[in-house]
Amino acid sequence: MAVPITTRLLRDRLAGTRPPEDPARVVMPPDSRRWPKAFRAELSSGLQPAGVLIPVIERRPSPSVLLTRRSAGLRQHAGQVAFPGGRMEPGDADIAATALRETCEEVGIGAGQISVVGYLDPMPTVTGYAVTAVVGIVSERAEVVIDENEVDTAFEVPLAFLMDPRNRRETMRELRGYRLPVVEYRHSGQRIWGATAQIIKRLEKTIINK
Repeated sequence: MAVPITTRLLRDRLAGTRPPEDPARVVMPPDSRRWPKAFRAELSSGLQPAGVLIPVIERRPSPSVLLTRRSAGLRQHAGQVAFPGGRMEPGDADIAATALRETCEEVGIGAGQISVVGYLDPMPTVTGYAVTAVVGIVSERAEVVIDENEVDTAFEVPLAFLMDPRNRRETMRELRGYRLPVVEYRHSGQRIWGATAQIIKRLEKTIINK
């Protein structure tokens, strides 16, 4: 029998997780075992710390995840689906502060409306970042106000959909001369791929397989 995907389950499964001592030190995804050694080495050093929030909204009867589509005019990841977040700044106390600050800037949800319940290990991106995903429960009363300079739109996907491995697709992608296995999700016309899809897969493994 499938386990109901609730915010209580998230809290239980993520209890005990902590922010990374070194947010620039990544844990490579399991899929990376199939990547060329040279590519793995390239992604595992010289990375800049960044934090994203996985905003889980307390919807009834079941929670949803808030995602954004980045503005087409941005220099990196333009037009892609992403979690709110960005690089760590000198004034950020820790990686959670980074994720919360960026969330407020991008979608207008303040830290007072978010309860941080856990962390995933830092993972590398091809753009040179070590990204720590911070999981936060967001009040259903929170109002989303996007910064149109960074975000084209914000939308929600049921958490249960993202945590169901049957909705995860594996494909291949050409990158820097390498052919690499990647994952993606499709929901209501939205394609979720790249680092965002890898983060969702990590959350699924943590929540479902723990």
